[in-house]
Order: sequence, then C-alpha cells, then structure tokens
Amino acid sequence: MYRRFLNNNDYLGIITPEALSQLTRGNEDRFIQAEESAEMSVVEYLSENYEVEKELAKGKYIAEYDRRITYPVGVHIYFDGQIHEVIRSISGYREPATGQYWEEYSGIDLDACHVSCYSQFNTYYPGDKVSYNDVVYVCLKENGYKFDDIRIPMVNGWLEAEIAPWKPMEYPLWSVVEYDNGFFTLMTLDNFDSNLDPMTSDCWGAIADYDPEYNAYELSENEYVVYGGRVFYPETDVNADIPQVGRNISPHDPRNYNLKKHMVRLALYELTKLIAPNNVSVVRMRDYEDSMKWLIDAAKLRLNPQIPRKLDATKKPVTDWQLATFQTDYDPYKNPWMV
Repeated sequence: MYRRFLNNNDYLGIITPEALSQLTRGNEDRFIQAEESAEMSVVEYLSENYEVEKELAKGKYIAEYDRRITYPVGVHIYFDGQIHEVIRSISGYREPATGQYWEEYSGIDLDACHVSCYSQFNTYYPGDKVSYNDVVYVCLKENGYKFDDIRIPMVNGWLEAEIAPWKPMEYPLWSVVEYDNGFFTLMTLDNFDSNLDPMTSDCWGAIADYDPEYNAYELSENEYVVYGGRVFYPETDVNADIPQVGRNISPHDPRNYNLKKHMVRLALYELTKLIAPNNVSVVRMRDYEDSMKWLIDAAKLRLNPQIPRKLDATKKPVTDWQLATFQTDYDPYKNPWMV
C-alpha cells in the first residue's frame, strides 16, 4: 500500500476546496495515482545526491492518532486532520491479559540479524525476537497491530482477582464470586443475607465485561471487569490519554517545505491530466515547469534544496563530476577542445 507524503489539506494552499473536489470527484485513489507520479520524478532527480528518501519518510510515516498506541515524545501524528508533535508522552489503553505474550530471551544463540526493534505497528508470532529498552524478548503468543491486540513487552496494567463459586456463607465487602455463569461482587453489607444468592440479593452487583471504548476506569482494587472468562482490576492507569493541544501535543509539520511545495505542484498537474489531458490550464503547466526546473537545478547542485546530502565512505558529500580533455599543447589557446 502506498503511503502518502502529502495530505489533502496541502493542496488548499494553491487550489480551492471546490476545485480540488472537481478534480478528484470523491475518488481518493486519484490522489495516490498523482502523488506516486510526482514522487517518482522527485526521487529520480534527487536520489543520487540527496537523502530524499529519508525526507519523504518523515511524511509517509505520520500515522493517524490511534487510542491503542502509546506515543513517545517527539513523534508526529495526525489529530483532527492536522499534524501535531507529541510534546508529552501519550499512553494508549491497555487491555487485561489472560496469558503471557512475551518473555525475556535468555538463549545464547542470539543472532542480531533476526532481532528487530519492537514496534506497536507490527504483528508478531511465537518465536519472533524483538529488542525493547535494550532487552531482547521472545514472543510467546500472537499479538500486534493486525490482530487488534497490541502487547508491549512486560507492560501490563491489570491484576487478576481471586474468584470462588458462590456459597451461602458470610463474605467480606468486595468479594468476587461466580454464580450462574456470571461474576458478582459484594457491594454493600447493609441488610446482607448470606442465604440469598447474587441474583436475588441487592447487595451483590454484576461485573461488566471489559470495554476498550470505555475510558474512565478508576485506579481501584474494586474496579472489576470480566475479560476472557476471568475477573481483573487495574494495577495502574489503564485508560488512554486524551490528546490536547498545549498539554501533550503541539501543531508542527516535520516535512521538508521544498519537497512539500513541489510535490503539490507536480501532483496537481498529474491530477489535471487524469481528468482532462488535453485541457491542462496554463497555471498548472507553469507550476509544473517551474518545479521540474527546480528538480533539474537541484540535481546538478546549482541550488540548495535544503535536503541533507548523501555522504560517501569518507563522510563527505557524494560528488559526481567528470573532466574530459583532448589536449595537444599546454597552451590552452591551442587545444582543439576542452571540457
């Protein structure tokens, strides 16, 4: 799947929303077609001397905010359609676990080539090894983004409660029992009758199933939930942090301005060709020609595109130049030609 460097809002600096809507006609795939063509031109001209792929990746890997993901400081996300930088760590929600998903790897046959850094956007299978906080872990149970079950190694948030089948006996407050295929907790001792079962007595309350959409679980030993046929209560804050501008996110676009500017121009030209190849406006043609000239000049090092240069083995910028001479005399005025 093609990852977009641009977003729809980038086009609105040089075209109106109405005109953009007429170009795409609600078909989002047209953006991808146009931007793929624009990116091919950019990479073709700039990849030899510049780290253009890394600059493009800064925009391609900005993901939409996801409540399941924990974001560290410094990463960028799309929130409410705008790009923001995380200025304070944002925690995702954590589900209870009925088993162990990771364990620290203690083998001696560790091959560094097969150990990747853990990512919440990847999917893992038993036997996979990852490095997280400089510790190597091995996967015990399938988990990951595609399974909609993200499990960060050794990061939990819930403890399992002790459960006993209900019997007609005295129970301390907040005891958890199983009765008639359901789970109940003793919520009050007022007028408690040990002979009344949890379905009959008002002193018992049914424990609800865990709901990942609910984001107000209290950090309490009595905040019980049912998950996978077991009962859990929070050990730490298990709710997802809410992104708030000025509190944990700040508007900031990390993409290279020059790349964004010329990618938009090239993509708009490609979009126009998709609709009316024989009726491209003069404005679009002029912008396209200006951007292509910029690419050519940048490729020949005639201008500084504000993109980091590629380095050679000596850690110096890659230089590609040639000198051809046809010299018959050291007097330059007598040489037939010299380049």
